[in-house]
Amino acid sequence: MYIGVNVFYLTYVPLVCCQSYLQNKLKLAIIGQSLFGQEVYTNLRKQGHKVVGVFTVPDKDGKADPLAVAAEKDGTPVFKFPRWRVKGQPIAEVVDTYRSVGAELNVMPFCSQFIPMNVIDHPKHGSIIYHPSLLPLHRGASAINWTLIHGDKRAGFSVFWADDGLDTGPILLQRECPVEPNDTVDTLYNRFLFPEGIKAMVESVQMIADGKAPRIPQSEEGASYEGIQKKSNAKVNWCQPAEDIHNWIRGHDKVPGAWALIHGQAVTLYGSSMLGGSVPPGEPLPIEGASQPGIVSKNGLVLFGSDGNALLVKNLQFEDGKMIPASKYFTSGESASVELTDDEKKTAEQIRLIWKGILSNVAAIEDSTDFFKSGAASMDVVRLVEEVKQCCPSVLLQNEDVYMASTFHDFIQMFVRKMRGEEQEEELIVDYVTKEVNNMTVKMPYQCFINGKFEDAENAKTYATVNPSDGSVICQVSYCSVGDVDRAVAAAKEAYEEGPWGRMNPRDRGSLLYRLADLMEECQEELATIEALDSGAVYTLALKTHVGMSIQTFRYFAGWCDKIQGKTIPINQARPNRNLTFTKKEPLGVCAIVIPWNYPLMMLAWKSAACLAAGNTLVLKPAQVTPLTALKFAELSVKAGIPKGVINILPGSGGMVGQRLSDHPDVRKLGFTGSTPIGKQIMKSCALSNLKKVSLELGGKSPLIIFSDCDMDKAVRMGMSSVYFNKGENCIAAGRLFVEESIHDEFISKVVKEIKKMKIGDPLDRSTAHGPQNHKAHLDKLLEYCDIGVKEGATLVYGGKQVDRPGFFMEPTVFTDVEDHMFIAKEESFGPVMVVSKFKNGDVDGVLHRANDTEYGLASGVFTRDINKAMYVSERLEAGTVFVNTYNKTDVASPFGGFKQSGFGKDLGEDALSEYLKTKAVTVEY
Repeated sequence: MYIGVNVFYLTYVPLVCCQSYLQNKLKLAIIGQSLFGQEVYTNLRKQGHKVVGVFTVPDKDGKADPLAVAAEKDGTPVFKFPRWRVKGQPIAEVVDTYRSVGAELNVMPFCSQFIPMNVIDHPKHGSIIYHPSLLPLHRGASAINWTLIHGDKRAGFSVFWADDGLDTGPILLQRECPVEPNDTVDTLYNRFLFPEGIKAMVESVQMIADGKAPRIPQSEEGASYEGIQKKSNAKVNWCQPAEDIHNWIRGHDKVPGAWALIHGQAVTLYGSSMLGGSVPPGEPLPIEGASQPGIVSKNGLVLFGSDGNALLVKNLQFEDGKMIPASKYFTSGESASVELTDDEKKTAEQIRLIWKGILSNVAAIEDSTDFFKSGAASMDVVRLVEEVKQCCPSVLLQNEDVYMASTFHDFIQMFVRKMRGEEQEEELIVDYVTKEVNNMTVKMPYQCFINGKFEDAENAKTYATVNPSDGSVICQVSYCSVGDVDRAVAAAKEAYEEGPWGRMNPRDRGSLLYRLADLMEECQEELATIEALDSGAVYTLALKTHVGMSIQTFRYFAGWCDKIQGKTIPINQARPNRNLTFTKKEPLGVCAIVIPWNYPLMMLAWKSAACLAAGNTLVLKPAQVTPLTALKFAELSVKAGIPKGVINILPGSGGMVGQRLSDHPDVRKLGFTGSTPIGKQIMKSCALSNLKKVSLELGGKSPLIIFSDCDMDKAVRMGMSSVYFNKGENCIAAGRLFVEESIHDEFISKVVKEIKKMKIGDPLDRSTAHGPQNHKAHLDKLLEYCDIGVKEGATLVYGGKQVDRPGFFMEPTVFTDVEDHMFIAKEESFGPVMVVSKFKNGDVDGVLHRANDTEYGLASGVFTRDINKAMYVSERLEAGTVFVNTYNKTDVASPFGGFKQSGFGKDLGEDALSEYLKTKAVTVEY
C-alpha cells in the first residue's frame, strides 16, 4: 500500500519528550524516512522500546536519510530498499529480510514507498501510520497543502491502523489545532504537526504495548481525497474572493507554487498574507485574468479578489528561476532598464569613448564589456570618474559607483538615472514619539527599520513598551512578522552581495563606524535617557556603561577594520614546482543578532560592532520589552552614512522573529545572548536550517569566593556591586557568594548596613542607586524566587519584597545559610538577590568544588590578599572570566564569554572578530 503523507519536513522545531518509562515494551520495525522519522525512532528508543530494524530509502547523492544516520550511529540494523514491490508484486527477498527482524509492530512515521500488505499485516500488532490531516479529510498526499487550500479552520493529524485502503484504516489517535489566518505549510508543520505528531506516535506505541489502543472505524461522511498538485494545475483563479486566492497561494507554497500570467510570463507567487488596513500606494501591475491590476508597493505585491479585498505577496519567481522581492518588480532585472532619450544616447557614446580610451586593449566597448574583467585597476576607476565628470559636470559620480556598475550597460543605466535625479539618496523619514523628560526633548523612533527605512510592520501590528518606573506605556512599537524578517534578510543579503558595503575598502568601513561612534557620543544623554525610560537603568549608570561602553566598543572595532589579516603557511613542496599557501579572513554574509533586555544598547554594540567591522551585514532583534535604543541607533546609523540594508532592526517576539532568523536559509551566523533553554533551541534550529554558525552567551550562576584575608571594606563594596549592579540584571552577577566562616557574620552585617543607605527610586534622579526591575513578569519571578528560598530554609536577612511605590521596584535582598541542594543555590535569579553560603576556614579545595558544582561557567571571582591563593583559585575556577579582588570589570579589548552551559564564542576583543569571519586557504603552484 502507499502511505500518503505530506513531504514538507525541512524545518525543525525542538521537541520536549515525556521521559516516563513504562513497563510494557515492544520490538519495533521503523519504516519511513526524514527528520520526523528520526525523531520518532529516537524517542521510542528513549522510552525503552527495542527497534529491531529500520527500513528507509537509499542514500541520495551519497547522503543517507536522517533516520538512517541516527539508526546507524546506534548500531540498529538499517535496510535501504529502493522499492518493496515490482509491477504490484512484493519482492520476496525484501519481504524475507523484513520478516527476519522479528518485529511485533510496524511504526511508519513518514513513508513515501508502497509497502506490501504481507508486510503491513505480518507483525503481531500490525502497523500504525502517521498522517497529517484529520482523517477522513484529505486522504492521500499533500494533506497539509489541501488543508490550507480548502481554508480549513482546524488542522491536525491522525495515527491510524494500516489496512488495504488508502489512508482508510481505523483511527488510533487524533490531535487538532486551529489554522491561523496567515499560516503556511511550514508554520503549521513546525508549530504543531511535527512536534505534537512525534509525541503522538510515541504515545500510540505505548498504548498498543499496554493493550489500550482503540480501533475506531473511519466514517465515510465528509471523507475527501486529493492527489499531489501539479504546476500546470496551480494557476490562480482570480474570479474568487481574496481569502480563497490567499489560501490557494499559501497552500501551494513552496511546491509546486501558485502562478499567474504577468506580461505574458508565468510568475510564481510566494509568501501570501491577507492585507489588513488600507492599501499602500504603489505602481499598478496588470495581471491576466484579474479584475483589477495589482499594486507593486514597498511592502510587496498587492492583489485583489473578486470581493474587492486584498492580499499581499512577498516574493516572485520568474520562468528562468530568478526570484525577487515583489516590491522590486519594476527595479529588478530587465524591467529596471530605462529608455534613453536622443541627448542621453549622445552622452552614452561620449562615455563609450572614455571607456575605450582607458581600455585600449579591448577591440570594442560592447554593452556587456566589464570594466574590471577587461583589466582596469583602481587608478583607472579614478580616471574614469574624473573624465566623466569633465564630460558631465552636473552629475555627482563616486568611485564606488563604478564598482557597483562594472559593465558598460549597467554603468550607463546608473549614470542616466543620476542625470535624471533618480539615484539621489532618499531622505530618512522618521515618525518619532516625542517626550519632554530629563530636561530635554527625547525623540524616539518606534517603527521597524528595514533596508534603510523606518516603516510599519507588514501586518500593521504594534505592542506597548512600558516604563518600569511607573508602569506607564511609553509608546506603541511595530510588532514584526515573519514577512518582515524575510524582507530584512533579503535587504541585508542584497547589501552584502550587491551593495557598496561588501566592496568597500576596510579602512573606509572603519571610518563609517568611527563616525557612528561619534554620533552616539553626541547623542549620549538622549540615548541614556531612553535607556532609563525603557529598561529602568539608573541614568548615571546608563550614561557611563550602557551608552559609554557602547561608544567605546564601536571605536575599538572601527580600528580593527583594516587590520584583519591572514597569514602565509609553509607547506610540503611538490617538486619541481613550488607552492605558496596563504589564508584569507572573509566575512560570513548576513548575520542575525538577538539581544537581551538588561543592557539593550550595550549588548547591541558588543555584537554588532564586531559583526560590521568584519564586513558582514546584520538583522538585529532587540528584546521585545526594550526596543527603543536599538531603533534610535538605527537612525544614527543612517546619519553616519552606513549604506541601506547593512543594518536592520526588527522589534517583536522571540518566538516569531527570533525563530525565523534561526531558521532562515540566507542567515549565515546567529549571535545570541539570553537564557540557556532558548540558546539550546536556537542551536538546534540553526543546525537543522543550514548549519549556520552560532555564538551563545547564556545563563550564569557565577561564584564569588571571599577569603578571610581579604580587604574587608573592598570585599563588601565589590561584593555588593557583584550582585546589585544594574539592579542585579547582569549576566555576570555573582549568583552565589562563598564567605569564609570566620568573617561571615561581619561581612553580612556590613552589607546590610550599606544596603540601608542605598536610595531606591526614579532612575532619572541622579542620586538614585537602585532602579526598577526591567518588567513586571521579571519582578514577579524574583518575588517567587525569594519565596522558594524561604520555604527551603534559607535565612532571609534583608529584603525579599516589592517596594511599596508605583513601578516594578524590588528591595535589595540578602539570603544566608544557603545549602548546596537549595533551589536558590543552583538557579540564577537575575535580580538583586545576594545568596550567601559559609565555607570552613582554610578549606580552599572544598569551596572550589562547591563553586564549580554548577552547569554554568560564565564568570567568577575571588577576594584574598594572598597572591598564591588567588592564582591557585583562578586557575581552578571553571569560568570564562575570573575577577581577582574586583568584579564587573569588563573592557572592550578583553574577550568575554562562558564555558559549559553558559555558552560558547566570545564578545569583545580580537577574539570576537573570529566569530564573524571565515578562514579561506589558498594554494598557488608556480
